[in-house]
Amino acid sequence: MRKAVYVMKAVSIWMICAFIVSGCSDGAKGKEREECKKAETEEGAVVAEPKEISVAEEDKEEALWQGKEEKEVSAQGKEEKEALWQGKEEETVLDEEKNKGREELEMIEADWSEYFDGFQGTAVLYDASKMQYTVFQPELALARRSPCSTFKIVSSLIALEHGIIDPDYSVRKWSGETFWNEQWNRDIDFREAFATSCVWYFRETIDEIGAERMQEELDWLKYGNCDISDWEGRLNGNNKNRALTGFWIESSLLVSPKEQTEIMERIFGKESIYKEETREELKRVMLAVEGEEATGFPVYGKTGMGKAEGVTVDAWFTGFAEKPDGNIYFCVHLGKTGPKEASSAAAKEIALRIVKEEA
Repeated sequence: MRKAVYVMKAVSIWMICAFIVSGCSDGAKGKEREECKKAETEEGAVVAEPKEISVAEEDKEEALWQGKEEKEVSAQGKEEKEALWQGKEEETVLDEEKNKGREELEMIEADWSEYFDGFQGTAVLYDASKMQYTVFQPELALARRSPCSTFKIVSSLIALEHGIIDPDYSVRKWSGETFWNEQWNRDIDFREAFATSCVWYFRETIDEIGAERMQEELDWLKYGNCDISDWEGRLNGNNKNRALTGFWIESSLLVSPKEQTEIMERIFGKESIYKEETREELKRVMLAVEGEEATGFPVYGKTGMGKAEGVTVDAWFTGFAEKPDGNIYFCVHLGKTGPKEASSAAAKEIALRIVKEEA
């Protein structure tokens, strides 16, 4: 019995010693492992054990990087936009200086009453090469009136410049509503719409341009009072049809005959900022064939007419003559004239005679 106890004690002592030796060995290994890790770290090796990342964590990390990239793109876009506006502001300062020079020019007053034949109105010729205005009825030349359909020059300019109108693919579908002008009662493209002065076509075009872009462009062109606040044209007491009204028809937007000639120069002059293809397309639709035949040089323009209480109160023809020695910008406006009814046709006829004989 005592012998068995001794044997059990010997076995227990052996197991304890084996455990101690094993622990010491693991400790040595652990020490060696730490020394190895330290050496690897000193050599620049990556010692971190690969960490498993869940799908949610991956998505979160990707979203963070995407957000960072979007912020960088946004910041870059902001910087580019600010640079563009800075350039535009610098050009605006130069343009303001040029306008100041225009204001300081003496306007030569002319007696063109024979051309008006009793119509109440005004005419302005602006020779850009000489920086000279010749004016009939200066007070009326400075008075702002509704531009009516002459505004189609500007709305066409903006739509062409920004790709809203592609002249070769510009057909708009007629709603089926019957309008007073039979030529508007059909599907129509840009060139036909300009030639027939189709109001519903340009109402849709202007809505696509949008108020923000329209305001920026009018401010840049210095288009009269630049007031598009009556976007829908509710101030127009002569017509309540949404398709045939707008801020440019006997409403909030106003411009003077003198300003019309300056706007024409900003669009078609030597310092124009608009693309050549835009200006060439405008010239194509604005060409007054009768003017070219009558004067011997091409004349480009657009008529416009507005009524109040059924009476014509604004009749326009504005544009420019392309002469060998430089463009002559012109504008004729006729207002309400007693028993004699003003018309855009009469304004056009007067303008062509003045351009031919006086320019």
